Formats: sequence, structure tokens, C-alpha cells
Amino acid sequence: MEKRKILFGSLMLLLAVAVQAARVDTVMVKSPSMDKDVKVVYVLPDKAIDGKACPVVYLLHGYSGNALTWITLKQELPLLADEKGIIFVCPDGKNSWYWDSPKNPSYRYETFVSSELVEYTDTHYATIPHRKARAISGLSMGGHGALWNAIRHKDVFGAAGSMSGGVDIRPFPKNWEMSRQLGEFDANREVWDSHTVVNQLDKIENGDLAITVDCGEADFFLEVNKDLHKRLLERKIDHDFTTRPGGHNGTYWNNSIDYHILFFDKFFNKK
Repeated sequence: MEKRKILFGSLMLLLAVAVQAARVDTVMVKSPSMDKDVKVVYVLPDKAIDGKACPVVYLLHGYSGNALTWITLKQELPLLADEKGIIFVCPDGKNSWYWDSPKNPSYRYETFVSSELVEYTDTHYATIPHRKARAISGLSMGGHGALWNAIRHKDVFGAAGSMSGGVDIRPFPKNWEMSRQLGEFDANREVWDSHTVVNQLDKIENGDLAITVDCGEADFFLEVNKDLHKRLLERKIDHDFTTRPGGHNGTYWNNSIDYHILFFDKFFNKK
């Protein structure tokens, strides 16, 4: 019992320090396309609170996650926001895979993330409203969503990342409620083909996006990530690709996000 009290106290202290370092806002953002409010967590550095324009990184959660996933997984996020002068935006994407679902009109999360949320953020916070100061990344389903949105909206995002991303959904037709958004795989193969990241690469040329992709060596998404890397090389699209020890879990993502933030910070500061 005493050990539990010490652990709980340490966690509360860490959270208190983190919250003091930057402001964490939880807001409901209206989505006109879905006619509903979407919960979004904003992590705002002191610079942004003081009205100084900052770059923005959108962070997408994975399947079964929510808007609180990233601030829970990476409790140092407010400290990193202050250190780098970056605004972090974490929307609740449900289990949408961040598509505009061709089957479900109430799931238009591509429109929400790449248009409605960006517009809201630039209107309500001290951002630099330009693709050169806007990046997007995510874990697992969110890694797919980040690349999906960035590739299809390269006019909005200048940099994109994926951690353990499900970048080719087709080997997993029975998993993670994807058939609810796309229809059953066998009867809708063309839809599945057109809604997977690896088949979107013809929409970009080298230099259109700064891209970083990583995956754990024990991750079930490792092979599809290696295939994405191969396809990017074949198209001569520059990108960072890294594999590290680790699986499909919070320990891996807690470490991986540090490298993505470093990658985006370098992108934002590029002359």
C-alpha cells in the first residue's frame, strides 16, 4: 500500500510539473461536415499563450484511443511544448482510421483533421498558419491517418510521421472495425485498395513532404512499414525510415515521439 501511495504521489507531481510548464486545453471543436462536436486536447507553450506565433504538430491516437491518449502516454508533452515552442493538437478520431468513410457519413475525419480542425486551430490560437509550420504524426491507426491526411493534403501539411503505422490495411481485413468504414473486404476490394496509404504515393513527388516513419522490430506492422519504405525508395522520395527494438505498445511510442518531435523541429527551423 505504501509503495502505491508513493507511486501515485510521484505521478501526480509529474503531472503538476507538466501542467505548470504549459497550458493544456480540452475543448469541443464543431465539425460542420459531421454535425457534431469533437473533443480536442491542445498543449500550448508559454510562447503561444503570450501571443507569439508557434508551429503546430497534430498528434493522432490509435485504435481504441481518444483525445487524451498522447497527454497520458507522454506526460512530458507540456515540457516539450515549452522547450521547442510547439503547439500540440490531439483530436479524438474515434476508430475512424481518419478517412472520410464511403459507407458512414457520420465519419468524415479526413475533412475534420485536414480542414475543420486546422481552421479552428489557426483561428483560436497563436499559430503560424502555413504548411511549413504544420506537421502531423500518430501511432498505429494514427500513423496511417497522419500519412493519409498529409499525402492527400500536402498543401496543408509540410511534414508527416508515422509510428508503428498500419500503412497497408489490406493484410488485416477482419481487424479494428475497418470494415464498418469501408465495407467487407471481399465485396469492396477496390475501396480497400483506394483507402490504404501505400496506394497514395502517386500523389506526391520528392520534396513535397518531409516524412519520417518508424516501427518496432517486434511489431505486427513491421512488414507493411518495410514495404512502404521500399515503395518510397522506388519513387525516389526522400524520407527517414527507422526500425528499433520494441513492439506495438506505449513503451515504444513514448520513446518514438521524441524522435518525431526532433524531426519536426528541424523541419520548422529549416532556413
